[in-house]
Amino acid sequence: MSSNIRINRICQFCKIPFEARTTVTKYCSHRCASKAYKARNRGQDIERSITETEQTVSLPIVKIQTKDFLSVDESAKLLGLSRWTLTRAIKEKRLKAVRFGKRIVIKRTEIDSLFL
Repeated sequence: MSSNIRINRICQFCKIPFEARTTVTKYCSHRCASKAYKARNRGQDIERSITETEQTVSLPIVKIQTKDFLSVDESAKLLGLSRWTLTRAIKEKRLKAVRFGKRIVIKRTEIDSLFL
């Protein structure tokens, strides 16, 4: 059963006017519908990729925030500083740290007290 309805519409993809035969038609052709579908999927894939990347980047920081004792590298990541800046602060006695052999350990509360 075919419809005798003729509705003037504008294609949602290419923005060209066309004559639709139903009230729900959005695109002027199968080609525009396919391109819109692909663009929609591409956008969803990009959003998914961005969220996965953000989670991957923030995961180490979340793990660091739960520890009580941190290494110089972990402390530098947490504070957003370089290792050398943090090492200088330890040598200048602005930040209290303990040395275990070659490893330097910083108490989490010491880092928090820097900003009080």
